[in-house]
Amino acid sequence: MCPFCGLDIERPQELETKRLGEMPVGSCACGAVYAYDVTGHNLGPAFSEALVFACDMDWDLAWGLLPEEDYLEKLVENYDLESHLIVPEGNLDGRRVAGALYFIRPHFDIQEVTAEGVQKRIKRASPVDTASRSPVKWHTGKRKYTRVELNEIVDQFQVEKAQEIAEEDKRIIRDLQRLLYSDDELLRLKSVDILGKVSAVIVRKDPAPVTKLLQGLFSSFEFTASSSWGAVDAIGAIIANIPDIFAGYIPTLYQFLGEKTLRASALRAIVNIAGTRPEYVQKTAQYFVPYLKDSDPYVRGYTVWLLGLLGAAGVKNDLEAVKDDHTKIKLYDAGRTFEKSIGQLADEALERI
Repeated sequence: MCPFCGLDIERPQELETKRLGEMPVGSCACGAVYAYDVTGHNLGPAFSEALVFACDMDWDLAWGLLPEEDYLEKLVENYDLESHLIVPEGNLDGRRVAGALYFIRPHFDIQEVTAEGVQKRIKRASPVDTASRSPVKWHTGKRKYTRVELNEIVDQFQVEKAQEIAEEDKRIIRDLQRLLYSDDELLRLKSVDILGKVSAVIVRKDPAPVTKLLQGLFSSFEFTASSSWGAVDAIGAIIANIPDIFAGYIPTLYQFLGEKTLRASALRAIVNIAGTRPEYVQKTAQYFVPYLKDSDPYVRGYTVWLLGLLGAAGVKNDLEAVKDDHTKIKLYDAGRTFEKSIGQLADEALERI
């Protein structure tokens, strides 16, 4: 039953959109919607799925809403899709039950705008194939590579080879994570790049290990910023490669902008995301303008690069003001580094706009 109103709810269903990593969803007569996570561990993506669905798939509207002020949220755990029951013991007929339903109930003014669209989507939805939601069995025997071999794969930027390994052995993401702390900057950036790409392979079979990795990267900042060398970049790479599932984590990256030691890395991570899906960052373009005057040239450079990717017409004058900044910074792209001045980046950004 719905945790907001107590009415019986229907089983979650598959939307016709069939996006990568999309979760089954449902709605209640009281206006609440819910997303189903089979593992019970992917609560970030489940929240994102429910919130965006509640907004009739309007991402801009969803990320502009505030908890309590615009919507309420509740979590129902130990849900079994097959029986459509809550199983407090976590075990039913010998089956482990770990599913969760993430509920979002928008306030009435939001529902007025979105409810009709939400109901139309539900009517076109189809029942879930429960077999396809069963836990995935992975290869658990001997690794398909040694750590020395993995270092060579990263050093030579053999993306396809890493992705082939990821098809059979999800442990590659743990070993790539180890390279995030390398003192070799280029090796670190290559490992970040490859980590994002292999995560996109793994998530097709099972989002759980990638979600766990992402949450672990965020939690590393709770203890010490020095432990996060490549963590911010890795967060950006994972979101950039799997935006339909992990876009909900983007606002958390903005928190790092307030930390001077993390600001450049956070901007670089957001640049990575904007390079693939600028629409997820576009509405906040003006937020970055003050960083054009930052004392750190890398912060200024990444900000210029980002504003160009966002096509932010309202910042042309701000970009014109830094065209004479001849400070050069080292940039990374697709396994290589190169240098450009901030003025060059500004020229390119203005051309793009």
